[in-house]
Amino acid sequence: MKNLICFISVLLATAAFAADSLPSWNEGETKTKLLRFITEAQIEGSDGYIMPSDRIATFDNDGTLWSEQPMYFQLIFILERVTILAPENPAWKEQQPFKAVLEKDRATMKTFGAKELSELMAATHAGMTEEEFADIVIEWMQTAKHPTTGKLYTEMTYQPMKELLQALRDGGFKTYIVSGGGISFMRPWVKEVYGIPPEQVVGSRIKVEYEVVEGKGMIRRTGEIDFIDDKEGKPVGIYQVIGKRPVFASGNSDGDFQMLEYATTGEGPRLGVILHHTDAEREWAYDRDSHIGKLDRGLNEATARGWIVIDMKNDWKTIFGE
Repeated sequence: MKNLICFISVLLATAAFAADSLPSWNEGETKTKLLRFITEAQIEGSDGYIMPSDRIATFDNDGTLWSEQPMYFQLIFILERVTILAPENPAWKEQQPFKAVLEKDRATMKTFGAKELSELMAATHAGMTEEEFADIVIEWMQTAKHPTTGKLYTEMTYQPMKELLQALRDGGFKTYIVSGGGISFMRPWVKEVYGIPPEQVVGSRIKVEYEVVEGKGMIRRTGEIDFIDDKEGKPVGIYQVIGKRPVFASGNSDGDFQMLEYATTGEGPRLGVILHHTDAEREWAYDRDSHIGKLDRGLNEATARGWIVIDMKNDWKTIFGE
């Protein structure tokens, strides 16, 4: 009888929660599973109950909370910064990877790997205080526009995922961003856009130093990479910053695989979620062969691991809140 009562309670609570929690989602199995997980986590005695202190949810950013095509948005920011800073660095005209950027040599830029991207990030993000860099990022986010849609980058965030973030928070979860993007690039704007405070961001980072300027303590950015928060680095970053294993993790590419694996191989109720880009008309359709956001192993193993795969085209009423 106790189990029956608990089951009925979960059904009623899920139905009530579903009334307005995810309005941009189409009715179906995906929405039902997400709402059930969030609902059961709050009901003591249910099989899905999660202690409030353990309700940790982590989300990738690029391709999960906002678009990432035709290239990562922070990379667009970096390439623009190379052009701006080039007059102060004349040697870049003959030095790769800067030479390819300045000459708009797309064939060479397509060959860039982690080494080249790290070098570009270090060179364009260093030599200033954290406050100065934050001001540059905020100005760019307020003015720069996507090369094909003409939208501000903050307008290319996914409305259904923002609703999911809020539904989790309403359910007592603490939501974190765990991204391969730069932590200092994301921190200035994520609170306003996603409702996630800057201290709940885990990302790649360059080394910083403390100094005192005219009696004021400052953090200055150096030109050396400190940590890359991608693939195996994501569980490491979670451990270092959050200090405990998430019970919910969401990503969109094989770069997020280890984060979902780390989250869902612990004890108790857990959920992994993959966003599959299937909507070429409203956004982009890509997966196994994409040079950005490649999703191959995740698709192969999602079902066996019990992960939800969101079908963007069929599960979402809207992409950007149109």
